[in-house]
Amino acid sequence: MSAVDPMGLDQQLCFALYAATHAITRSYTPGLKSIGLTYPQYLVMVVLWQEDALTLKALAERLDLDSPTLTPLLKRLEANGFVTRTRSRVDERALEIRLTPVGRALRGPAEQVRAGVVCQSGLQPDSMSRMRAELHSLASSLKGSETTAKTPG
Repeated sequence: MSAVDPMGLDQQLCFALYAATHAITRSYTPGLKSIGLTYPQYLVMVVLWQEDALTLKALAERLDLDSPTLTPLLKRLEANGFVTRTRSRVDERALEIRLTPVGRALRGPAEQVRAGVVCQSGLQPDSMSRMRAELHSLASSLKGSETTAKTPG
């Protein structure tokens, strides 16, 4: 019997997460395309369906993205009539992102896309909930260690 190589690809948590992320994204793509969204745009919309009228900064923080990455997504969503981008009345330096009625109406079809992916996954709700909690915990732990991690000499 051979020993398990800790550097083997199949032993890498990062690769398992990478492969799962790609599989999930590919599963969402056809359904989202039918309602006029890409997967990154869908994530923006999910945040706005939860809490409308966010500043660009707040939206970027929620999605763990920087503004230069988020801005082109928002411009395309605005061009498609799903969101508006306006200067805040409170702070003109801040850009507020709001859903349009068309953007709000996409929630129902998007819920159907999500339900299809959940069904396709074969995961039970309790298993999915535990997995999500573990992944959030992992992300939180790793974010906390970003500032303290040091590259080996």
